[in-house]
Amino acid sequence: MERSEYEPGQYVRHPQRPDWGLGQVQSAIGNRVTVNFEHAGKVLVDTDRVILDLADPA
Repeated sequence: MERSEYEPGQYVRHPQRPDWGLGQVQSAIGNRVTVNFEHAGKVLVDTDRVILDLADPA
């Protein structure tokens, strides 16, 4: 299994989709990261194409 730079439980934001709101990483395998966003639901993000911004949940 490929290691990802993201870990389940981390909070992130999608830099090109601020309207999606805060997201929480559900799973991360290699460049495939599933994130549950406040306003977009679960989204599979290819981190070879999009660098997610780490966020503070507060």
